[in-house]
Amino acid sequence: MHFYAARQPILDKHKKLFAYELLFRDSLDNVFPDIDGDEATSKMIEASQFTMGISELTGNKPAFINFTLETLSQGYPEMLTTEEVVIEILETVKPGKRLLALCKDLHQKGYTLALDDYEHQSVWAHFYPFISIIKIDIQQSDLAEIKQVIGAISAFPHIKLLAEKVETYEEYNQMLNLGFEYFQGYFFAKPEMMKTKSLSPSQMAMAELLYETSKTELDLNNITGVFERDVSLSYKLLRYANSAIFRRRSEISTIKQALVILGSAELKRFIGLMFAVNANPDKPSELINLAMTRAKFCEFVAQELPSKFDVSIAFLTGLLSMIDAILDEEMSIVLEKLPLSQDIKEPLLTKEGLMADVIKLVACIEHANWDNTNDIIEKLTLDKDKVIELYNQSLIWADEQTQAISE
Repeated sequence: MHFYAARQPILDKHKKLFAYELLFRDSLDNVFPDIDGDEATSKMIEASQFTMGISELTGNKPAFINFTLETLSQGYPEMLTTEEVVIEILETVKPGKRLLALCKDLHQKGYTLALDDYEHQSVWAHFYPFISIIKIDIQQSDLAEIKQVIGAISAFPHIKLLAEKVETYEEYNQMLNLGFEYFQGYFFAKPEMMKTKSLSPSQMAMAELLYETSKTELDLNNITGVFERDVSLSYKLLRYANSAIFRRRSEISTIKQALVILGSAELKRFIGLMFAVNANPDKPSELINLAMTRAKFCEFVAQELPSKFDVSIAFLTGLLSMIDAILDEEMSIVLEKLPLSQDIKEPLLTKEGLMADVIKLVACIEHANWDNTNDIIEKLTLDKDKVIELYNQSLIWADEQTQAISE
Protein backbone atom coordinates (compact mmCIF):
# COMPACT_ATOMS: atom_id res chain seq x y z
CA MET A 1 0.00 0.00 0.00
CA HIS A 2 1.28 3.45 -0.91
CA PHE A 3 0.92 6.50 1.28
CA TYR A 4 -0.83 9.23 -0.70
CA ALA A 5 -0.62 12.35 1.41
CA ALA A 6 0.43 15.94 1.01
CA ARG A 7 1.69 17.86 3.99
CA GLN A 8 0.96 21.54 4.40
CA PRO A 9 3.04 23.55 6.87
CA ILE A 10 1.54 25.41 9.81
CA LEU A 11 3.71 28.27 11.04
CA ASP A 12 3.59 30.19 14.31
CA LYS A 13 3.39 33.99 14.52
CA HIS A 14 7.18 34.19 14.20
CA LYS A 15 6.97 32.22 10.92
CA LYS A 16 8.63 29.22 12.54
CA LEU A 17 7.38 25.73 11.69
CA PHE A 18 4.86 24.53 14.28
CA ALA A 19 3.23 21.50 12.64
CA TYR A 20 1.98 20.00 9.40
CA GLU A 21 -1.52 19.17 8.29
CA LEU A 22 -1.64 15.84 6.46
CA LEU A 23 -4.07 15.72 3.56
CA PHE A 24 -4.81 12.13 2.63
CA ARG A 25 -6.03 10.58 -0.62
CA ASP A 26 -6.75 6.92 -1.31
CA SER A 27 -4.86 7.03 -4.62
CA LEU A 28 -4.45 9.30 -7.61
CA ASP A 29 -7.22 7.39 -9.36
CA ASN A 30 -9.66 7.70 -6.48
CA VAL A 31 -9.33 11.27 -5.34
CA PHE A 32 -11.21 12.88 -2.49
CA PRO A 33 -14.21 13.35 -2.16
CA ASP A 34 -14.87 10.00 -3.91
CA ILE A 35 -14.11 8.43 -0.52
CA ASP A 36 -15.84 9.72 2.58
CA GLY A 37 -14.19 11.28 5.62
CA ASP A 38 -14.35 8.07 7.67
CA GLU A 39 -12.49 6.07 5.03
CA ALA A 40 -9.94 8.83 4.44
CA THR A 41 -9.08 9.04 8.14
CA SER A 42 -9.02 5.25 8.53
CA LYS A 43 -6.59 4.86 5.66
CA MET A 44 -4.43 7.69 6.97
CA ILE A 45 -4.08 5.98 10.35
CA GLU A 46 -3.52 2.60 8.72
CA ALA A 47 -0.82 3.97 6.43
CA SER A 48 0.89 5.88 9.22
CA GLN A 49 1.02 2.77 11.37
CA PHE A 50 1.99 0.14 8.83
CA THR A 51 3.41 1.90 5.76
CA MET A 52 5.22 5.07 6.73
CA GLY A 53 5.48 6.53 10.21
CA ILE A 54 3.88 9.89 10.90
CA SER A 55 7.17 11.20 12.30
CA GLU A 56 8.94 10.38 9.02
CA LEU A 57 6.47 12.43 7.04
CA THR A 58 6.40 15.37 9.45
CA GLY A 59 10.01 15.52 10.61
CA ASN A 60 8.90 14.88 14.20
CA LYS A 61 6.53 17.86 14.18
CA PRO A 62 2.89 17.35 15.23
CA ALA A 63 0.52 16.18 12.48
CA PHE A 64 -2.93 17.76 12.17
CA ILE A 65 -5.22 14.94 11.02
CA ASN A 66 -8.93 15.18 10.26
CA PHE A 67 -11.32 13.00 12.25
CA THR A 68 -15.03 12.38 11.80
CA LEU A 69 -17.40 11.51 14.63
CA GLU A 70 -17.24 7.84 13.63
CA THR A 71 -13.41 7.65 13.58
CA LEU A 72 -13.30 9.44 16.93
CA SER A 73 -15.78 6.90 18.33
CA GLN A 74 -13.65 4.03 16.98
CA GLY A 75 -10.71 5.31 19.03
CA TYR A 76 -8.46 5.90 16.02
CA PRO A 77 -6.72 8.97 17.51
CA GLU A 78 -5.33 6.78 20.29
CA MET A 79 -3.37 4.75 17.74
CA LEU A 80 -1.08 7.78 17.66
CA THR A 81 0.75 9.38 20.58
CA THR A 82 -0.20 12.73 22.07
CA GLU A 83 3.06 14.17 20.67
CA GLU A 84 2.43 12.94 17.12
CA VAL A 85 -1.07 14.18 16.44
CA VAL A 86 -3.38 17.16 16.73
CA ILE A 87 -6.93 15.82 16.48
CA GLU A 88 -8.74 17.99 13.97
CA ILE A 89 -12.52 17.68 14.23
CA LEU A 90 -14.00 18.12 10.76
CA GLU A 91 -16.41 20.97 10.16
CA THR A 92 -19.04 18.42 9.08
CA VAL A 93 -19.22 17.00 12.62
CA LYS A 94 -22.21 18.40 14.51
CA PRO A 95 -21.85 19.41 18.17
CA GLY A 96 -23.69 17.05 20.48
CA LYS A 97 -23.43 15.03 23.72
CA ARG A 98 -21.61 12.13 22.07
CA LEU A 99 -18.93 14.40 20.58
CA LEU A 100 -18.62 16.35 23.82
CA ALA A 101 -17.94 13.17 25.80
CA LEU A 102 -15.31 12.07 23.27
CA CYS A 103 -13.57 15.45 23.38
CA LYS A 104 -13.52 15.48 27.18
CA ASP A 105 -12.04 11.97 27.26
CA LEU A 106 -9.31 12.75 24.70
CA HIS A 107 -8.47 16.01 26.45
CA GLN A 108 -8.05 14.18 29.75
CA LYS A 109 -5.70 11.72 28.03
CA GLY A 110 -3.46 14.60 26.94
CA TYR A 111 -4.46 14.97 23.29
CA THR A 112 -4.58 18.36 21.57
CA LEU A 113 -7.93 19.05 19.89
CA ALA A 114 -8.69 21.52 17.11
CA LEU A 115 -11.94 22.57 15.44
CA ASP A 116 -11.59 22.72 11.65
CA ASP A 117 -13.13 25.43 9.43
CA TYR A 118 -14.93 26.83 12.45
CA GLU A 119 -18.22 28.69 12.02
CA HIS A 120 -19.46 30.10 15.28
CA GLN A 121 -22.48 28.62 17.05
CA SER A 122 -23.14 29.26 20.74
CA VAL A 123 -23.41 25.51 21.41
CA TRP A 124 -19.66 25.15 20.79
CA ALA A 125 -19.02 27.03 24.05
CA HIS A 126 -19.58 23.71 25.89
CA PHE A 127 -16.53 22.34 24.03
CA TYR A 128 -14.16 25.26 24.68
CA PRO A 129 -12.63 23.85 27.90
CA PHE A 130 -11.34 20.87 25.89
CA ILE A 131 -10.35 22.63 22.65
CA SER A 132 -6.85 24.05 22.19
CA ILE A 133 -7.00 25.40 18.62
CA ILE A 134 -9.75 26.86 16.45
CA LYS A 135 -9.07 26.95 12.71
CA ILE A 136 -10.74 29.64 10.62
CA ASP A 137 -10.76 29.66 6.82
CA ILE A 138 -10.08 33.35 6.22
CA GLN A 139 -11.22 33.08 2.59
CA GLN A 140 -14.68 31.96 3.74
CA SER A 141 -15.12 34.03 6.93
CA ASP A 142 -15.38 37.81 6.80
CA LEU A 143 -13.88 40.18 9.36
CA ALA A 144 -17.11 40.50 11.35
CA GLU A 145 -17.41 36.71 11.71
CA ILE A 146 -13.78 36.43 12.78
CA LYS A 147 -14.23 39.12 15.42
CA GLN A 148 -17.34 37.30 16.67
CA VAL A 149 -15.21 34.16 17.27
CA ILE A 150 -12.52 36.23 18.99
CA GLY A 151 -15.15 37.63 21.32
CA ALA A 152 -16.69 34.21 22.00
CA ILE A 153 -13.40 32.65 23.14
CA SER A 154 -12.14 35.67 25.09
CA ALA A 155 -12.89 33.91 28.40
CA PHE A 156 -10.79 30.89 27.31
CA PRO A 157 -7.21 32.13 26.96
CA HIS A 158 -5.89 28.60 26.33
CA ILE A 159 -7.60 28.53 22.92
CA LYS A 160 -5.34 29.62 20.08
CA LEU A 161 -6.57 30.76 16.68
CA LEU A 162 -5.20 29.32 13.45
CA ALA A 163 -5.77 31.14 10.15
CA GLU A 164 -6.22 28.78 7.18
CA LYS A 165 -5.63 29.60 3.50
CA VAL A 166 -3.35 32.55 4.16
CA GLU A 167 -2.02 33.31 0.71
CA THR A 168 -0.43 36.77 1.07
CA TYR A 169 1.71 38.60 3.58
CA GLU A 170 -1.04 41.23 3.86
CA GLU A 171 -3.44 38.52 5.09
CA TYR A 172 -0.79 37.18 7.47
CA ASN A 173 -0.21 40.63 8.97
CA GLN A 174 -3.95 41.31 9.27
CA MET A 175 -4.58 38.04 11.14
CA LEU A 176 -1.47 38.55 13.25
CA ASN A 177 -2.80 41.92 14.39
CA LEU A 178 -6.13 40.26 15.28
CA GLY A 179 -4.31 37.90 17.65
CA PHE A 180 -3.94 34.72 15.58
CA GLU A 181 -1.12 32.45 16.78
CA TYR A 182 -0.82 30.02 13.86
CA PHE A 183 -0.98 30.33 10.07
CA GLN A 184 -1.56 27.81 7.29
CA GLY A 185 -1.21 28.63 3.62
CA TYR A 186 1.50 29.45 1.13
CA PHE A 187 1.95 33.15 1.94
CA PHE A 188 5.56 32.44 2.95
CA ALA A 189 6.28 30.83 -0.45
CA LYS A 190 5.55 34.00 -2.40
CA PRO A 191 7.65 37.18 -2.61
CA GLU A 192 6.86 39.38 0.36
CA MET A 193 7.50 42.58 -1.57
CA MET A 194 8.93 43.61 -4.90
CA LYS A 195 12.14 45.60 -4.61
CA THR A 196 15.44 45.86 -6.38
CA LYS A 197 18.56 45.05 -4.43
CA SER A 198 22.06 43.89 -5.16
CA LEU A 199 23.52 40.59 -4.09
CA SER A 200 26.18 40.59 -1.38
CA PRO A 201 29.76 39.58 -2.29
CA SER A 202 29.21 36.17 -0.68
CA GLN A 203 25.94 35.70 -2.61
CA MET A 204 27.71 36.70 -5.83
CA ALA A 205 30.43 34.13 -5.11
CA MET A 206 27.78 31.44 -4.66
CA ALA A 207 25.98 32.62 -7.81
CA GLU A 208 29.25 32.28 -9.71
CA LEU A 209 29.64 28.77 -8.32
CA LEU A 210 26.08 27.94 -9.37
CA TYR A 211 27.01 28.94 -12.90
CA GLU A 212 30.25 26.96 -12.88
CA THR A 213 28.54 23.85 -11.54
CA SER A 214 25.71 24.12 -14.09
CA LYS A 215 28.20 23.51 -16.90
CA THR A 216 28.48 20.05 -18.42
CA GLU A 217 32.23 20.01 -17.83
CA LEU A 218 33.43 21.38 -14.50
CA ASP A 219 36.48 23.67 -14.46
CA LEU A 220 38.15 22.78 -11.16
CA ASN A 221 40.61 25.68 -11.37
CA ASN A 222 37.81 28.25 -11.75
CA ILE A 223 35.77 26.68 -8.95
CA THR A 224 38.79 26.46 -6.65
CA GLY A 225 39.54 30.14 -7.31
CA VAL A 226 36.02 31.21 -6.30
CA PHE A 227 36.23 29.24 -3.05
CA GLU A 228 39.65 30.64 -2.24
CA ARG A 229 38.30 34.20 -2.52
CA ASP A 230 35.65 33.52 0.16
CA VAL A 231 36.93 32.28 3.51
CA SER A 232 33.46 31.50 4.85
CA LEU A 233 32.55 29.35 1.83
CA SER A 234 35.90 27.53 1.99
CA TYR A 235 35.33 26.70 5.64
CA LYS A 236 31.83 25.37 4.95
CA LEU A 237 33.07 23.26 2.03
CA LEU A 238 35.88 21.66 4.07
CA ARG A 239 33.55 21.06 7.00
CA TYR A 240 30.98 19.45 4.71
CA ALA A 241 33.55 17.28 2.91
CA ASN A 242 34.92 16.09 6.26
CA SER A 243 31.50 15.42 7.80
CA ALA A 244 30.63 12.00 9.17
CA ILE A 245 28.10 11.23 6.44
CA PHE A 246 30.93 10.56 3.96
CA ARG A 247 32.93 8.31 6.32
CA ARG A 248 36.35 9.50 5.12
CA ARG A 249 39.37 7.53 6.27
CA SER A 250 41.65 10.58 6.18
CA GLU A 251 41.01 14.29 6.67
CA ILE A 252 40.55 16.55 3.65
CA SER A 253 42.66 19.68 4.00
CA THR A 254 42.61 21.55 0.67
CA ILE A 255 39.85 23.04 -1.50
CA LYS A 256 40.85 21.10 -4.62
CA GLN A 257 41.04 17.86 -2.67
CA ALA A 258 37.54 18.45 -1.31
CA LEU A 259 36.19 19.19 -4.80
CA VAL A 260 37.71 16.06 -6.31
CA ILE A 261 36.55 13.76 -3.51
CA LEU A 262 33.01 15.18 -3.35
CA GLY A 263 32.50 14.74 -7.07
CA SER A 264 30.32 16.69 -9.47
CA ALA A 265 26.84 15.69 -8.27
CA GLU A 266 27.54 16.16 -4.55
CA LEU A 267 29.31 19.48 -5.18
CA LYS A 268 26.35 20.82 -7.17
CA ARG A 269 24.00 19.88 -4.35
CA PHE A 270 26.24 21.54 -1.77
CA ILE A 271 26.50 24.81 -3.74
CA GLY A 272 22.78 24.93 -4.44
CA LEU A 273 21.84 24.35 -0.81
CA MET A 274 24.37 26.92 0.45
CA PHE A 275 22.95 29.53 -1.91
CA ALA A 276 19.33 28.85 -0.91
CA VAL A 277 20.06 28.79 2.82
CA ASN A 278 22.19 31.94 2.83
CA ALA A 279 20.28 33.98 0.26
CA ASN A 280 17.91 35.48 2.85
CA PRO A 281 18.43 34.46 6.50
CA ASP A 282 15.20 36.22 7.53
CA LYS A 283 12.99 33.87 5.53
CA PRO A 284 11.08 31.03 7.26
CA SER A 285 13.09 27.82 7.41
CA GLU A 286 10.10 26.00 5.93
CA LEU A 287 10.58 27.94 2.68
CA ILE A 288 14.12 26.60 2.39
CA ASN A 289 12.83 23.14 3.28
CA LEU A 290 10.23 23.42 0.51
CA ALA A 291 12.93 24.44 -1.99
CA MET A 292 15.09 21.49 -0.93
CA THR A 293 12.16 19.09 -1.31
CA ARG A 294 11.52 20.38 -4.82
CA ALA A 295 15.21 20.06 -5.70
CA LYS A 296 15.45 16.44 -4.60
CA PHE A 297 12.11 15.56 -6.18
CA CYS A 298 13.19 17.05 -9.53
CA GLU A 299 16.45 15.11 -9.31
CA PHE A 300 14.60 11.87 -8.58
CA VAL A 301 12.02 12.39 -11.34
CA ALA A 302 14.73 13.28 -13.89
CA GLN A 303 16.07 9.75 -13.41
CA GLU A 304 12.61 8.31 -14.15
CA LEU A 305 11.76 10.32 -17.25
CA PRO A 306 11.64 8.36 -20.53
CA SER A 307 13.83 11.06 -22.13
CA LYS A 308 16.81 11.28 -19.76
CA PHE A 309 17.54 14.67 -18.21
CA ASP A 310 20.71 15.88 -16.45
CA VAL A 311 19.96 15.20 -12.76
CA SER A 312 22.25 18.00 -11.56
CA ILE A 313 20.42 20.55 -13.73
CA ALA A 314 17.12 19.13 -12.49
CA PHE A 315 18.21 19.53 -8.86
CA LEU A 316 19.27 23.17 -9.30
CA THR A 317 16.13 24.02 -11.30
CA GLY A 318 13.89 22.63 -8.56
CA LEU A 319 15.88 24.43 -5.88
CA LEU A 320 15.75 27.77 -7.71
CA SER A 321 12.01 27.47 -8.42
CA MET A 322 11.52 29.16 -5.03
CA ILE A 323 14.29 31.76 -5.38
CA ASP A 324 11.86 34.62 -6.10
CA ALA A 325 10.18 34.04 -2.72
CA ILE A 326 13.53 33.58 -0.96
CA LEU A 327 14.92 36.87 -2.30
CA ASP A 328 11.57 38.74 -2.42
CA GLU A 329 11.92 39.68 -6.07
CA GLU A 330 10.33 38.73 -9.35
CA MET A 331 11.81 35.61 -10.90
CA SER A 332 12.90 37.46 -14.04
CA ILE A 333 14.83 40.06 -12.00
CA VAL A 334 16.52 37.41 -9.85
CA LEU A 335 17.61 35.32 -12.83
CA GLU A 336 19.07 38.37 -14.58
CA LYS A 337 21.54 38.64 -11.69
CA LEU A 338 22.45 34.96 -11.65
CA PRO A 339 24.87 33.66 -14.29
CA LEU A 340 23.02 30.38 -14.83
CA SER A 341 22.75 28.14 -17.88
CA GLN A 342 19.69 28.51 -20.09
CA ASP A 343 18.69 24.93 -19.21
CA ILE A 344 17.90 26.25 -15.70
CA LYS A 345 16.59 29.71 -16.57
CA GLU A 346 14.23 28.77 -19.39
CA PRO A 347 11.76 26.52 -17.50
CA LEU A 348 11.66 28.98 -14.59
CA LEU A 349 10.89 31.96 -16.84
CA THR A 350 8.72 30.47 -19.58
CA LYS A 351 6.97 27.79 -17.42
CA GLU A 352 7.30 25.53 -20.47
CA GLY A 353 9.21 22.35 -21.19
CA LEU A 354 10.02 19.14 -19.38
CA MET A 355 11.47 20.59 -16.18
CA ALA A 356 8.67 23.17 -15.94
CA ASP A 357 6.20 20.27 -15.96
CA VAL A 358 8.12 18.51 -13.18
CA ILE A 359 8.02 21.69 -11.07
CA LYS A 360 4.27 22.02 -11.74
CA LEU A 361 3.92 18.40 -10.64
CA VAL A 362 5.58 18.91 -7.26
CA ALA A 363 3.63 22.15 -6.72
CA CYS A 364 0.36 20.27 -7.33
CA ILE A 365 1.35 17.60 -4.79
CA GLU A 366 2.27 20.30 -2.24
CA HIS A 367 -1.19 21.82 -2.56
CA ALA A 368 -2.95 18.41 -2.63
CA ASN A 369 -4.26 19.26 -6.10
CA TRP A 370 -4.70 15.62 -7.02
CA ASP A 371 -6.60 16.03 -10.28
CA ASN A 372 -3.82 18.09 -11.85
CA THR A 373 -1.21 15.84 -10.26
CA ASN A 374 -2.73 12.90 -12.11
CA ASP A 375 -2.86 14.81 -15.42
CA ILE A 376 0.83 15.81 -15.27
CA ILE A 377 1.94 12.30 -14.30
CA GLU A 378 0.11 10.92 -17.34
CA LYS A 379 1.62 13.62 -19.57
CA LEU A 380 5.13 12.70 -18.39
CA THR A 381 4.30 8.96 -18.67
CA LEU A 382 5.47 8.30 -15.12
CA ASP A 383 4.35 5.61 -12.69
CA LYS A 384 1.88 7.10 -10.17
CA ASP A 385 2.94 5.03 -7.19
CA LYS A 386 6.61 5.73 -7.92
CA VAL A 387 6.01 9.49 -8.06
CA ILE A 388 4.38 9.51 -4.62
CA GLU A 389 7.15 7.34 -3.23
CA LEU A 390 9.78 9.77 -4.61
CA TYR A 391 7.92 12.74 -3.13
CA ASN A 392 7.87 11.11 0.32
CA GLN A 393 11.59 10.33 0.02
CA SER A 394 12.25 13.95 -0.97
CA LEU A 395 10.42 15.21 2.12
CA ILE A 396 12.51 13.00 4.39
CA TRP A 397 15.76 14.01 2.65
CA ALA A 398 14.93 17.73 2.89
CA ASP A 399 14.07 17.43 6.59
CA GLU A 400 17.42 15.71 7.22
CA GLN A 401 19.33 18.36 5.26
CA THR A 402 17.55 21.24 7.02
CA GLN A 403 18.38 19.71 10.39
CA ALA A 404 22.02 19.14 9.42
CA ILE A 405 22.48 22.69 8.12
CA SER A 406 20.87 24.26 11.20
CA GLU A 407 23.13 22.38 13.63
